[in-house]
Amino acid sequence: MAKSLVIVESPAKAKTIGKFLGKNYKITASVGHVRDLPKSKMGIDVEHEYEPNYITIRGKGPVIQELKKEAKKAKKILLATDPDREGEAISWHLAHILSIEENDKCRIEFNEITETAIKNAVKKPRKINKSLVDAQQARRVLDRLVGYSISPLLWRKVRKGLSAGRVQSVATKLICDREKEISEFIPQEYWSIAAYLRKKNSKEVIEAKFYGSDQEKIEIHSKDEVEGILARLNKSEYVVSDVKRREKKRNPYPPFTTSSLQQEAANRLGFTTKKTMIVAQQLYEGIELKAEGSVGLVTYIRTDSTRISDEAKEKGRQYIVNTFSEKYLPEEEKQYKTKKEAQDAHEAIRPTDIERTPDHIKESLTNDQYKLYKLIWERFVASQMKNALYDTYAVDIANNGYIFKASGSKLVFDGFLRVYTYATVSDTEIPEVELNDKLVHDSLDPKQHFTQPPPRFTEATLVKELEEKGIGRPSTYAPIITTILSRGYVEKENKALKPTELGLIVTELLEEYFSDVVDQDFTAELEIKLDEVEAGRLDWIRVIDDFYKPFSVVLKHAEEEIEKIELVEEATDEICEECGKHMVVKYGKFGKFLACSGYPECEHTRPFVHKIGVPCPHCQGEIVERRSKKGRLFYGCINFPKCNFVTWSKPIDEKCPECGTLLVEKKTKKGTIIQCSSKECKYKRQGEEE
Repeated sequence: MAKSLVIVESPAKAKTIGKFLGKNYKITASVGHVRDLPKSKMGIDVEHEYEPNYITIRGKGPVIQELKKEAKKAKKILLATDPDREGEAISWHLAHILSIEENDKCRIEFNEITETAIKNAVKKPRKINKSLVDAQQARRVLDRLVGYSISPLLWRKVRKGLSAGRVQSVATKLICDREKEISEFIPQEYWSIAAYLRKKNSKEVIEAKFYGSDQEKIEIHSKDEVEGILARLNKSEYVVSDVKRREKKRNPYPPFTTSSLQQEAANRLGFTTKKTMIVAQQLYEGIELKAEGSVGLVTYIRTDSTRISDEAKEKGRQYIVNTFSEKYLPEEEKQYKTKKEAQDAHEAIRPTDIERTPDHIKESLTNDQYKLYKLIWERFVASQMKNALYDTYAVDIANNGYIFKASGSKLVFDGFLRVYTYATVSDTEIPEVELNDKLVHDSLDPKQHFTQPPPRFTEATLVKELEEKGIGRPSTYAPIITTILSRGYVEKENKALKPTELGLIVTELLEEYFSDVVDQDFTAELEIKLDEVEAGRLDWIRVIDDFYKPFSVVLKHAEEEIEKIELVEEATDEICEECGKHMVVKYGKFGKFLACSGYPECEHTRPFVHKIGVPCPHCQGEIVERRSKKGRLFYGCINFPKCNFVTWSKPIDEKCPECGTLLVEKKTKKGTIIQCSSKECKYKRQGEEE
């Protein structure tokens, strides 16, 4: 008896689905896309309505032959690729290869890989949504037109191996603009004054911070202003002038979207956006659980919606009552707003079965899978729970016309914090005082500060920025960041994204000659047009035409106007081992390297290293910056592999006062920590404020 053929993208997904559908179905995988534009040329016929020239992806021949063979034997073909534009496009290409009629109801979709969802999906096949395909095709064509037009120009005018992309160039410009803000930032001096006070006959100290006068807030900008205020303060006249007590609610966080998952995984777990999406895809497609077999643990992971299905909400509420009691259950279901521009095509990311707690299935998961699943599971459960409640306590303390303020809070009901272990619990109590209480003065602590420049983007904050500005879509954030790092336009310094010299040069060039390509508003407007194509309200060819006609004029102008840019060779103090001349910094396919200034007579090269001015504790060689295969910065001896000294933390030229080992510095949210590099030694101190 002929079976129905179900085609998915990955073998893991095929295995999970096969468990639910039984012997009347044959499940196989296309292993991603089977057709794409050629890599060797543009592949777009701009003279004939931007017709794409799709070809079979190299190496996919045997996969396609196997699919055709199975299709001939099948009574029905069902295409079960992911429920988004990319998945719809893969189904469309498969339909073309397998000669499936345009009106054939061959497409099935589901938001989670569970038995109920899969069995319901196969009962309701539909036609391929051509509007979704057109939206994906329009994005692909736009990206190809930009990339394959500007990149060769950069090769000719700057150096080979460069590339430009419609969205990656905007992301790079955001990072370059931030770097410019930082370099142009002028610090402004300001001061704070802390008063340490207590009630008479009490040892409990209240730290109150200077606010201003009893009329208005006062900013202190100089030491003279500080001394003027201190001169007017009377040590014996600190009086409580106002006490405010109130209950404060802390709302739970909404369930995850793709963007918020990437940000939280970066901040809480230290995952890159790429790693987050790889692990999340594994959780979605299916994990082999003991006693259950292959199971999809989370719903579809590419979404911009915070919406949750009624069934999932109800199961969540039942779980909360059964596990934590009714006092943790809100009277009404929690509602979360999805952003106005969101497509809202899928639910938020949540566990497919709330009863599968992270600890219950921990043994079946890798460490990374467990961490991410725990994050998703806790976030969903917490999102359906009651608010946390705090008693807050704010005190104004008067002294000769000036006001100092102190505040504290105490957690009185944990609510969603009972579950969401990743949330920071702010619980800062201060001694109780009453109105008109006189306080005893212990000391005053005036401190000088300087305003800080805006911080560099991290992967998490860049994703947030891209989302807020409407640049790209959930599925594109991770590839954008991966691309700009691999191209050498951006590098990581600790967790911060910093533009390279090359990134700054290319961005400046694009700004001058292709201002629309790197304009964030223009890029966001294109995203809206792609959404209109998806909704069937706009023709994709018109979107391409409206972009390409003015772009081609600009391209021709740039070709004529841009002169060959010679990247200035940066001289170094390094001496060539072959001929004794100085080495210079050059750029290659894999970034910077050192080359002899005597080239072409001397062709000696060696890797570029950045010395930090600290001797190696093992062999007294130089400690230099290095990067792991994943781009993470670390520090090692220049004499590697003869010397294997290595550390993730930046060494400083100072020995530990307790054991004599090298000290290193670590950046934390509270500033820089100096600590001993020896695991046996516990020496640690606060670094100087920058």
